[in-house]
Amino acid sequence: MGKIAHLDISESLTELKSLLSRQKTLKGEKRVKSLIYIKMDKFKTRQEVSDFLGIHIRTLERWLNNYKSAGINELLYDKPKNKKSKIITSEIHQGLAQRVNDPHNPFLGYWDAQIWVNEKYGVDVKYQRIREYLKQHFKTKFKVPRKSHYKKDKEAEKAFLKTP
Repeated sequence: MGKIAHLDISESLTELKSLLSRQKTLKGEKRVKSLIYIKMDKFKTRQEVSDFLGIHIRTLERWLNNYKSAGINELLYDKPKNKKSKIITSEIHQGLAQRVNDPHNPFLGYWDAQIWVNEKYGVDVKYQRIREYLKQHFKTKFKVPRKSHYKKDKEAEKAFLKTP
């Protein structure tokens, strides 16, 4: 039999329910719901609580340990996960920055950036990874209109405008 779903929760049910309504993420909602269900004794074991919420028992145990050690604020606080990329080094980052900001030789798409990185640096980066990296670090968007086409011939444009 699993561990009994009992924990001394200092917050009242009304406080927990008001806290639940203020949650912006699904993870935050599940964390508060787990406390509500344990406080109400809705389930006999923690395994039943985790199954009902659709999370692993170890995740529930980790949440409850955070709550026991530091309280409700620690339970609801999500630590940022800003890890440095192991695939895209600073050298590749600099090359991407130059190429993204070059008006004469831009990337034609994320696939073009993927091929370019593979040819220039010999690093095979998956399409979704390069797409997310470019969006996150360089604020790129799919199909951004440009003021003028990068292949447009300036002399041809002047000749066209001079035509009567």
